[in-house]
Amino acid sequence: MAQKKITVHYEIEEELIYDTAVIYKRGEIWQFRMWLSGENKYARKSLNTKNKLIALERGKENYLEIMSNMKQGKTYFSLTTKEGVEKFLENKAKEIGTNIKEGRYGTIKTHLMHWLEFIKKDTKLKDLHRMDCENYYLERNKNKKKLPVKSITLKQEMSTVNTMMKWLYKHNFTLIDSFEFKKIKRIDKKDETLRRNTFSTDEIEQIEKCIEDYCDKDKNKLDKKEWLTRLCVSYYIMIASMTGLRTGEQKQLKWGDLIFSKNQINGKEVSVVQINVRAETSKVGNSRTFYCLDKGYFKKWLKAIQNEYENKQIKDLLVFSLNGTSDLTQRATLYHFNKLLDIAGINRELNEAGDKRDLVPYSLRHFFITQKIHSGMNFYEIADICGTSTTHIEQTYYHKDAEKQRQNVTLGYDVDEKGNVLFV
Repeated sequence: MAQKKITVHYEIEEELIYDTAVIYKRGEIWQFRMWLSGENKYARKSLNTKNKLIALERGKENYLEIMSNMKQGKTYFSLTTKEGVEKFLENKAKEIGTNIKEGRYGTIKTHLMHWLEFIKKDTKLKDLHRMDCENYYLERNKNKKKLPVKSITLKQEMSTVNTMMKWLYKHNFTLIDSFEFKKIKRIDKKDETLRRNTFSTDEIEQIEKCIEDYCDKDKNKLDKKEWLTRLCVSYYIMIASMTGLRTGEQKQLKWGDLIFSKNQINGKEVSVVQINVRAETSKVGNSRTFYCLDKGYFKKWLKAIQNEYENKQIKDLLVFSLNGTSDLTQRATLYHFNKLLDIAGINRELNEAGDKRDLVPYSLRHFFITQKIHSGMNFYEIADICGTSTTHIEQTYYHKDAEKQRQNVTLGYDVDEKGNVLFV
């Protein structure tokens, strides 16, 4: 579309450049002004010189740059970073249910909120430069908990930010399409960080012992809602430790996804539950089926909650819900999770050696996978149960604690009557 020609009026201290821009004096310094009909505003800029000839040259350069950008569809005035994030999220929200899941959308939003804290929400998008996020890693580690942010989390945040920047650049909201983040130092995959953020078997047993007393309705003088909430979170914790389900998968689990049967351990009959994870609830978008031992928590919870279901079809109702339709809230989950850990005497922030740890509900998945590795189950089976890759299992979870290493020293050896160590 041809630009509408306008008449530019100028005074003695103003001089026309081409047909829509002028240079003019403010005090002793020459300024640039150009009318942008597409944005219905003047573009203004100081030329930082008292010399008229230099001002003319710089003015012409500004004019040509603006005209070139306009031909490419770029605007002169800029949105703020906050407005840019909002536009990107608005576009992403349209993909929920098709290209991304609601949980993933929430993760993207969280990543970008962290970035806004760093870059400042009033910063103009077109003022951003490639090196503006060079120290993002260092700044993100200055958090309130004083705990280091995991390198994988930061890498994901950086990836999300640059995905947004590419979208904003494509739609002419920015002048750059990505940031150059400082590379994060490669971390030894066999370090002890994950072990510290994982429950021990003793700690899970301690929690289990506390559940009955914590959920005693009469002793604690609980009303019905509080009693059911405590039961729901308590059973959620124990089932998470026995299934390794992701948070989103477990909270969206329906009674129709469960099939109960019997099996035997050392000739004794035990209950087994078949769990079907639907594709729409899986992080990776694939359905899967696996089995786990049933210690009775599913049936105990169903017995406690079934009166709240009235005449509804149980198979269509959410398992971890007080009404079958709304899932267990994050706030309730965290509150009772932390209360149970406190009662069980488990320090969420430090272990016995004084090392920092950060126990959260997702740590129950870490516990499950670690236990399966220590039991000798192969990575393919574990990956199949947990809906992830063998590579992820090996790189993220295959770490051995000191006790396991001590036990492995004796493998392949025997001792004779005189105490001599022999090869088997």
